[in-house]
Amino acid sequence: MVFSNPWYFVFLAVVLVALAPPLSIPAKKKILAVASCFFYACWDYRYLGLLLFISVVDYVCAAKMDAAAPTARRRWLTASLVSNLGLLGYFKYTNFFLDNLNGVGASFGFHLPHQDILLPAGISFFTFKTMSYVIDVYRRELAPVRSLWDYVTFVTFFPELIAGPIVRASVLLPQMDRSIGPRRERLGLGASIFLLGFTKKMIADRIGTMVTPVFERPTTFSTATLWAVALGYALQIYCDFSGYSDMAIGSAKMIGYDLPENFAMPYLSADITEFWRRWHMTLSQWLRDYLYIPLGGNRLGTGRTYVNLMLTMLLGGLWHGASWNFVVWGGLHGVALALHRLGRDRARPRLPRALGIATTFVFVTLCWIPFRASTFAETRAFFAGLFSAQAGLSWIAPEFWWLVALVAIGHVVGALAREPEGSGASLRLQSLLSRLDAKLVSNPISGPYFRLGTGSILGAYVVLAWVLFAFLFAVTDSNPFIYFQF
Repeated sequence: MVFSNPWYFVFLAVVLVALAPPLSIPAKKKILAVASCFFYACWDYRYLGLLLFISVVDYVCAAKMDAAAPTARRRWLTASLVSNLGLLGYFKYTNFFLDNLNGVGASFGFHLPHQDILLPAGISFFTFKTMSYVIDVYRRELAPVRSLWDYVTFVTFFPELIAGPIVRASVLLPQMDRSIGPRRERLGLGASIFLLGFTKKMIADRIGTMVTPVFERPTTFSTATLWAVALGYALQIYCDFSGYSDMAIGSAKMIGYDLPENFAMPYLSADITEFWRRWHMTLSQWLRDYLYIPLGGNRLGTGRTYVNLMLTMLLGGLWHGASWNFVVWGGLHGVALALHRLGRDRARPRLPRALGIATTFVFVTLCWIPFRASTFAETRAFFAGLFSAQAGLSWIAPEFWWLVALVAIGHVVGALAREPEGSGASLRLQSLLSRLDAKLVSNPISGPYFRLGTGSILGAYVVLAWVLFAFLFAVTDSNPFIYFQF
């Protein structure tokens, strides 16, 4: 049930209606848990049992370690981690390791058969979520949940279940004591955020129809086309994944919960460290708190800091998918983070911000090529075409540049909106979009929408963008989100 599919709108409406009556908080949480299980079953009902199994395992492990002795606490933590990582390893990496073993063993005449394993939807996300809960309880940073229903509701919460944001128990569980259900103010803001994500998804799908044929046959297209497609994929994956996050945040807000921000105009980052503070923020924070810092962080000397950065990004790359292409992608970012840290440690002068943004964006865009490519051969062919003045088919659609311009404007508007309240840039943007907002309220077409409570500066921008591209660039099919494969 893809967020951009009309059936999701029906499902969300039914959930909101079911949560509207003045029921008790526990009753509403049970309704939400059942709805979330139904949502996951729509992907593949066979794996609903797996999701509930890991929920029960982690609930029991956390409860048992609460009053246990230190040695027993470590055993319960180990049981939880082995369960989570074992399932993740089996479903996601079994064939990856078999293929690599077969590559080594080919010269010795042995071959292990490929396993027919279907990857459960969202397993990379919900295992990280449940692992963080058990680790936080082990560290005594969080009290264990007393109600199994509450914990199942936390694990299965459908807006962020399949592709994030990765919501920690310390963020969501305290909110579960509040009464949920549709409220006018939250509905308005949530619908605006959801519509922003829907707009991004529509742009991503349209760009995807343009870049996919080029990635499939990079040797047949000209160098200029390959550069345009590299730019296109950078925008596609941003719009696709941040669009999903916005739709998840908007859905949760309409229900009554607040999810953490996951993207903050990452392509305006002036260095690679800043980029990872702005891109997939909940994953970056998870890797920092549960991998980089436990490895030693920057506490064990300069050399070990660089090693820890590399290990964190290599494993972060492998988390994205069972492919050496993802490991290379993670390794490139690990090297860049280490080099940036080295320059900062040696007090090297920083680039002017505009130049830093341009340099970081080009680097990140080039790194997306192995991330997107299916094989090393495809990656090599794409890079060879980028830097060899390759002749071939030309493809530069005017519509493509309109999409690029819209995403660029969205980044600028978003950056200005994040300026401290009262600053000159913020005031000018507020004044401009407030006038636009007023015009939309008085317009007979858009007015009812805004008068229902969704009118806002964000709503003004989203409605304009959505209306423009719904008519000009809409695609007929609703494609799965890119991060569903992870």
